[in-house]
Amino acid sequence: MIGYLRHQYFDTSGNTVDNPLLLLYGITMKLDDDSAAALLSQLGNPTRLKIVRELVRAGKTGMAVGEIKKRLGTPNSTLSHHLNHLKNVGLVTQQRESTVLRCFVDYKAIDAIVKFLTEECCVAEIEEQI
Repeated sequence: MIGYLRHQYFDTSGNTVDNPLLLLYGITMKLDDDSAAALLSQLGNPTRLKIVRELVRAGKTGMAVGEIKKRLGTPNSTLSHHLNHLKNVGLVTQQRESTVLRCFVDYKAIDAIVKFLTEECCVAEIEEQI
């Protein structure tokens, strides 16, 4: 399901994201207005934003759902609800490790959001000078 949604939300034929590792492997993502709005709407929820920030802090090792719960003090059902929203738009992935469910932030998606928001920085200033 996540793969389907990623193809729905990301156009892999667009501009490259300014991340040396992504450029090294030739991974590119370009968001359109609708897909950027979908991602940003999920980050507009304070609990979801806190989850993503915790996962960014955790780095590439990710974080167990139980640890996220402990850090945020969020009930299991509420946390599950928010994680599902983040997974559905491709911001978070999960991996089962025996009895532990580990979550990871998708840095390509985060980088694509930043790129979308900043890719036309100062273009109007340049156009006025011409």
